[in-house]
Amino acid sequence: MSQVLDHERCYRAVAGRDARFDGWFFTAVRTTGIYCRPSCPARTPLARNVSFFTTAAAAQGAGYRACRRCRPDAVPGSPEWDVRADVVARAMRLIADGEVERSGVPGLAAHLGYSERQLHRLLVGELGVGPLALARAQRAQTARLLIETTDLPMADVAFAAGFASIRQFNDTVREVFASTPSDLRRSKPATSNGSPGWLTVRLAARAPYEAAEVLLFLGAHAVPGLEEWDGTTFSRVLDLPHGPAVVRLSPAPDGGPAVTARLRLAELRDLGAAVTRCRRMLDLDADPTAVDDVLGADPALAPLVAAAPGRRVPASPDAEELAVRAVLGQQVSVVGARTLTARLLSAGTPLPEPVGTLTHAFPRAAALAEGDLSAVGLTGARRRTVHALTAALAAGEIALDPGADRDEAGRALLAVPGIGPWTAALVALRGLADPDVWLPGDLALRRSLAVLGSSDADAATRWRPWRSYAVLHLWALAVPSLFTRTSQLPRSA
Repeated sequence: MSQVLDHERCYRAVAGRDARFDGWFFTAVRTTGIYCRPSCPARTPLARNVSFFTTAAAAQGAGYRACRRCRPDAVPGSPEWDVRADVVARAMRLIADGEVERSGVPGLAAHLGYSERQLHRLLVGELGVGPLALARAQRAQTARLLIETTDLPMADVAFAAGFASIRQFNDTVREVFASTPSDLRRSKPATSNGSPGWLTVRLAARAPYEAAEVLLFLGAHAVPGLEEWDGTTFSRVLDLPHGPAVVRLSPAPDGGPAVTARLRLAELRDLGAAVTRCRRMLDLDADPTAVDDVLGADPALAPLVAAAPGRRVPASPDAEELAVRAVLGQQVSVVGARTLTARLLSAGTPLPEPVGTLTHAFPRAAALAEGDLSAVGLTGARRRTVHALTAALAAGEIALDPGADRDEAGRALLAVPGIGPWTAALVALRGLADPDVWLPGDLALRRSLAVLGSSDADAATRWRPWRSYAVLHLWALAVPSLFTRTSQLPRSA
């Protein structure tokens, strides 16, 4: 759906309570002063009484408050920001990752290579609000999560969510939710956080979503000390701005299209960044209908799509980590790559105390650039590649953050000796979460293409703009043990 919203099309989605559009846009009702998700179960308002906004922040900026019944702040994010590569999408990815909280609007603009005025004009021109309003909406959502999932004093909630003062926190909660923080806590759903120090958050996805498959894929690549997989729950250490954290991810107990995340944070103000990175890792904001419509229309892929509707592309919460792991994984097995990666962990930040088998965050680029890798077991050429890559990352010569220019990142990676098209493409696919990546020369893809009667060159253009999802279907065909569903060969094979 275009960012220039079509009133008639949006209203049809609202009249049909179509959950596929939750997060794509928000419905504001002038007669009530409330904004909702498209699937809100309340009585459908008259078309003349509604307006549509692309973001919750824009609805809030126009004076509307969030519906208490449908909780529009709890919907999946818009897939638009992951698909697009322009500066507005890059800004939205950075804002979601907490860049405004960390470095302010000047830092956000500098990160993107624009002046504050230019960036403000671009965001207001497309979304109706600037970066401060967008960050404010995210702070409100984080505050609600903390109010409803913890027993923290409200002052702690306010500062953990990123508010500069208690008064700003109280005013924002009242404006956005038409409730005081105390009222929200009294009406919070019954939840159990289990062990002290852990937060439990439900991460919603668009249906269909097979959480067990995504988690198994991540678990199959788990690095001892950094990640853990027990057959149901995938756990890992996250390297967050204010210290390492641990997240445990498991399918939602109600079987719905969601993942339950249990988080243990070094500082609560990292909650927003942790949630955003988990959503990216699990590909929760994808639009499976759009993907399946394109790939399912191809006769070669149709049986695979029908067998696994809504398949996602598991990513990394940190693209720099993924880039190093991609180099370590060149021309070795999954098991070999896990072993090599585990040997690097001693250079990472240790947890205050182990959590299960988890001990360290993945080392940052500067630590690896300066470290002695001779004991890791790499060839001399591979060692030089890791040093060159991490030195370039540490110096800012290669940008792989959520706001990175994907094309520029690819060119910069290819300039590193020892990094070729396959490695650069893997970083784009699983590091930068680009939905339209093909892996040239990938052996598993070649095996699947041979079964389907397609060529590598043909596939490189055939499944645009969702080639990353085609890659996952073909991987599932070639290596079904990485997926929960047992992929079947087409009957004609």
